[in-house]
Amino acid sequence: MLTRRSFLAAGAATLSLRAVPMVASRPPARRILTLVYDKSLGMMRAIDRLVP
Repeated sequence: MLTRRSFLAAGAATLSLRAVPMVASRPPARRILTLVYDKSLGMMRAIDRLVP
């Protein structure tokens, strides 16, 4: 019998199996955090970029 808990567990296992090969095949990307002064806001602002 398929209960709600077993259905959720099966769904999570299927999603994790699909996501693992994509993560493993991608080259690691670096995150670059830059702080800039925004004159219109009058304060510092953070810009986060992903660089391959």
